[in-house]
Amino acid sequence: MAYPRSFLGLCLASFMLVAAPLIAALAYSAWHSERLAEQSRHAVFNASQAARASRTLVNRIGSIERLATLNNSAGLGADLGKVHASFRQVAQELLQLPLEEDQLAALKRTMAQEQSLYDLLAEPGRVERRRVAAMAAELADNAADVLAISTRVADREVMRLRADAETVQRQLVLLVLFSTAVAMALALALTRHIARPIAELDLAIRQLGGADFEQRIAVRGPDDLKTLGERLDWLRRRLIELEDEKNRFLRHLSHELKTPLTALREGAELLNDGVGGPLSEAQRRVVLIMKDNSVKLQRLIEELLDYQRALHAAAALQVKPISLRSLIQEAMRPHELAAQAKGLEIAVDAASATVEADPEKLRSVVDNLIGNAVKFTPAGGRVAVTASSQGDQALIDVIDSGPGVPAEERESIFDSFFRGRAKASSRVEGSGLGLAIAREFVEAHGGKISVLAEERGAHFRVALPRRLAA
Repeated sequence: MAYPRSFLGLCLASFMLVAAPLIAALAYSAWHSERLAEQSRHAVFNASQAARASRTLVNRIGSIERLATLNNSAGLGADLGKVHASFRQVAQELLQLPLEEDQLAALKRTMAQEQSLYDLLAEPGRVERRRVAAMAAELADNAADVLAISTRVADREVMRLRADAETVQRQLVLLVLFSTAVAMALALALTRHIARPIAELDLAIRQLGGADFEQRIAVRGPDDLKTLGERLDWLRRRLIELEDEKNRFLRHLSHELKTPLTALREGAELLNDGVGGPLSEAQRRVVLIMKDNSVKLQRLIEELLDYQRALHAAAALQVKPISLRSLIQEAMRPHELAAQAKGLEIAVDAASATVEADPEKLRSVVDNLIGNAVKFTPAGGRVAVTASSQGDQALIDVIDSGPGVPAEERESIFDSFFRGRAKASSRVEGSGLGLAIAREFVEAHGGKISVLAEERGAHFRVALPRRLAA
């Protein structure tokens, strides 16, 4: 289905398509209502005509009956002719109405009897009174059948109107159900049609928000939404350029800083070793400060470069089955001396479960969490490391008895260069990149790293799928 030129046109066209079956049903209902109204007017007209003609015909029969009893009166022929002509006219009007077979037969029988009586009375000479009276009485008896014609015509029209109304009602109910179903089907189909470019825009924005700049952004739909998709694709290309410029700047910066830092550190070490001559105690303290800060600055530069390499390395995993117990033991080993020096109690409870992951990157995550726990736990404290499996997930928990993480910092702590209040108030300093790198590695495996609420101490949890999706 082709799209209109604008999103407003798309909405208007969709509205018209959805409204079309409902409008058709409304027009059909109006047409049937008008037809029923016309039929009712016609039925009322036929009923009124039948009633009027029947009453007139009965009156004419009464007049003929009275004239028949006065067959010797003067002027009988002229009056009888007028009544006969009027009777025939009214009878012809009744014959024009839609009568049933028995009604038509009764009317024709009455007309024949009236004609016979008129012919008898119109004969010259004296007419036998008894015969005339018998024919008049028989004609009067048929007047009741003639009068019933109007009632039966009205009843028949009412029945026909009722049957037509019921038929139209059933048809309208079916039409309303059908048109509503068609309108709903069209609405669902058009909703998907309208929502497709919006969903593509949403996906493109999420793609940019997730730093996925590789896939080209193309939006299908009206021209205004296509133009918006083109602008997003331009933004994607611009972000790629800025990312490249940032990485190039960091590489150049690290290269330019490493050379003077190396010279500064080596010079401080030479002075500390007494190569330039003996130093006083105050001079030696200044040299040690210079040496320590140069080492710290070089470590910060290396961590910054490691973070940039980690962002790229997260997209390329070397996955294989690894044992959680072996992984935690390897990650714990480098921190044993630091834990002993602070008198920390280390508790490891690792299940013999396996998980599909990149060993180096997952070891880096666990190493960072254990290192932070040892670093921030005060002397004589406790650090617990557990690993378990729950269904299709593997859980790694690192719990310490240190100052913990405030509730308002549990999400920000994984941001790059973030240093919370606990770090700022302690003597332990860091770059704020370790947890950011850990989150990148965990999310690259399709997992999640989070801080759980504890009354005392910090509780970090890594949840990983045991079987990595392709």
